[in-house]
Parts: sequence; structure tokens; C-alpha cells
Amino acid sequence: MTLWTSDEAVVATGGTSATGWEATGVSIDTRTLEAGDMFVALKDIRDGHDFVAQALEKGAGCALVSRIPDGVPADAPLLVVDDVLTGLEALGRAARARTDARVIGVTGSVGKTSTKEMLRTALAGQGAVHAAEKSYNNHWGVPLTLARMPRDTDFAVIEIGMNHPGEIAPLAKMARPHVAMITIVAPAHLEAFANVEEIAFEKAAIFEGLEDGGAAVINADLPTTELLLSKAPPKRETFGEAENADWHLVEATSGDASTVCRASHDGTPLIFKLGAPGRHFAMNGLACLAAAVAAGADLGRAAIELSKWAPPSGRGQRKFIHLDAQMPEQGIDLFDDAYNANPASVGAALDVLASASPPDDAGRRVAILGDMKELGATENELHAGFATHPAMDDIGQVHCVGPLMKHLYDALPASKQGLWAATSAELADSPLALVRAGDVVMAKGSLSMKMALIVDAIENLGQAVANK
Repeated sequence: MTLWTSDEAVVATGGTSATGWEATGVSIDTRTLEAGDMFVALKDIRDGHDFVAQALEKGAGCALVSRIPDGVPADAPLLVVDDVLTGLEALGRAARARTDARVIGVTGSVGKTSTKEMLRTALAGQGAVHAAEKSYNNHWGVPLTLARMPRDTDFAVIEIGMNHPGEIAPLAKMARPHVAMITIVAPAHLEAFANVEEIAFEKAAIFEGLEDGGAAVINADLPTTELLLSKAPPKRETFGEAENADWHLVEATSGDASTVCRASHDGTPLIFKLGAPGRHFAMNGLACLAAAVAAGADLGRAAIELSKWAPPSGRGQRKFIHLDAQMPEQGIDLFDDAYNANPASVGAALDVLASASPPDDAGRRVAILGDMKELGATENELHAGFATHPAMDDIGQVHCVGPLMKHLYDALPASKQGLWAATSAELADSPLALVRAGDVVMAKGSLSMKMALIVDAIENLGQAVANK
């Protein structure tokens, strides 16, 4: 299906094209580019113009460029603009303008991607759903997601993130959501903000992009809830454990690989199920249903579809590592939560680990934690503080990675201290020193800590099978 023609793209961007072409997708990476895609030559670590010739050789329908690259003929299928990122933004705005989709914008300190994926699943039975494949939520990720949106989309879910003040409002105005959700406000990116209240102000900027008559979906359980409500439009829904929440979470019962949630909406009972353990997932699921209904979806159908959701690798997926084919019951339970981390998400992961039952009566609960980045002046205290987190009472051993997590390691009682290493690669070299048969283990840390190396090393001890 054609996504962009040369005529449409020229009108959208104000660029020029020496020849006619059609594009069936939009790509920023030649490694994953498919034939027919428009290749966007963004500048990052490398200048995307260096890869235009390769993209065209792989069958790209065209390339979005700011100059004709060396080795590429002038009559090649190129869309030439003054600036590539500005051109991508223009395509995003044009794609948003030409669709009748109901758009849901999602932001928050934690849970953006999980909630986006929950919405993709919950809405799937009620129309064509468009959402980013990955965490494309920044200054190029949002326009890229919009530029990829087909005309006939019924529901679009746009994840919006930030690292610094002033980033959310422009992206929200580009996405123009009908529903804007804030999952949670928590200490994250504190290097760029004085306190959590400043983070809340930045998250509330998502409301600046709301369409007329649009709705806000806000967490009712936060210290900053009143601040968020003061910035919200008249049409708003709250969710949480608070008794006065419009969407009230009554109970979340977690099993080995699922959570059954009992809630109420304006006094009407509601039960739904999620394919992962954890109260934080229950909260995200409740927010998902609130946003889906605000976007015009049917609640009953959305709740049924939501039961099909399960977290992807790196975001809380639980796997059983079979260590011996002749003894299928012998192995290690692994929570792969390695993708990223901040204080709120680490606390939630520790709670899940503490409530999990090891596969063997003699097994331990083992946490492997890497540094949390961008926390500013209080980073040492925030790391060390997990030594007194309530979940630690039920965790047998903690391995730590990085100079910041050394503060937690030093604050732990000797009985809980496992190994400490400066890098994840060091611990990944000796997985048998971290876990043993019968353990349940959780790995988590900021993306730059590469905790996935440790997850991979543990998986390679045997055969990994996702828990059902």
C-alpha cells in the first residue's frame, strides 16, 4: 500500500523531486529498510547521507535528503529539503492532518512503552491501530511514527518522552491527540529538573497539544496529581487506588505470569487480566482502558483484548531457563526487565521479584541491578536508598553493576551482598556465580548499562521459554 507519493511529499515538505516515486514505508536505518521504504537521511552518530546509495541499492522507494550525496545521480528518487529533520516533521504533520484516526498521546516517567503496547493490543479488535514498533518518543521518533501512519488508521497511539524542559509541548502539538495520558510522575531525568514538581509541569505540557474537546487521563495517586489536574482540560478521567478515582483499582492479584485486576469505573465493577505479574502493570492496564474509552472504544471488547498483552523482552518478560533436558522442572526463573531503569521502575521490579515464588523450595530471589542514570545531585542517595526498600526483606541476594549501584551494594547487609562489578560485561562472563538452579532472578538497569548482556548470559545457561 502506498504511504507517500512524490507529489504528496513535495507539497507536505516544500521540497523538490526530480522524478516521480512512491514509498510504502519510512525508514531511518538501512539495516532494517525494506524495499519501497522512504529512507530518511538523519544525522546521528553518522550522517545518513552516507547511506543513501546503499538504501537505494536495497530498493528504497526514495530518500529524504538535504543535498545530493556523493555517488548518487541527480535524477535518483530523492526528496530534497532544506533540513532532513524539519522535512520529517512536515511529513508527520501532513500524515496527522490527512487521517480521521482517534489519537491517544502517552507520556510519563515510567510505563510509556508498556501502556502504548497495551493500547495497541486492547484496541486491535475495534479498528486499524497504528503505533511505533519501538520506544520512538523523542524529537525524531514522534514525527517518524506520524509519518509512518497509514491514511486509513482508526486509532493511533503516540508515545511522547523527554529528557529536558520544553520538549513535550512541541511533540504534543505535532501529534494533536484526542486523549492525553500521564502514566506517572517520578524522579527521572533529575539532572535537567530541580525537583519532581518541575517534571510534572513538563509532563502536563502534553495537554497543550490536545484537540478541542480532548480528554486527559491522569494518575490519581501521585503527590503531583493536583498540579496535573490544574493543567488539565475540563474533560478528564483519573485512575488509581484512590477511592475517588474515576477508574478505581480495587485489587491486583499476581500469579507467576499474569495479574488479575478487579476495578470499578464510576461504581460499575470491572475485571480484566494481564499477561504479566505486577501491580504497576495493573495500573498501566487501568489507564489503558480509561484512555481507550475516552477515545471512543468499547470497554468490554477492550478489556477482553487486553488479556492478550504480555511484556516484550527487556520490559518485564518472564522466562524459564531449562538447565537440563532430562529434568525439565530444574531451572531458573528470569524476569528480563533490562531495558531501562529509574527509581520508580526499579522499585516496582523489586516488588514483583519479592512476590515471585522461586521454582525450587531452596531457591533464592536474586536481583541484578545496574546504575540508574540522569538523576542529578541526589543520585547516590537514590541508589543507596533501595537497601531499605520493603521488598528487600524477601530478596536473598543482590548483585550490583556500576559506580552508582556501588552505593547500594555498600548499604546492603553482608548477607544480601552478591557481586559488584564496574560493567555488566564483567558479570556476564560468570553467570554461574550469579544464579543457581531453583532461583528466580530479575535484571534491571539504565539502557547504557547494557544489562541485556547479563540476561543473555543467563539465558545461554540453558533453553529459555517464555512463561505462559
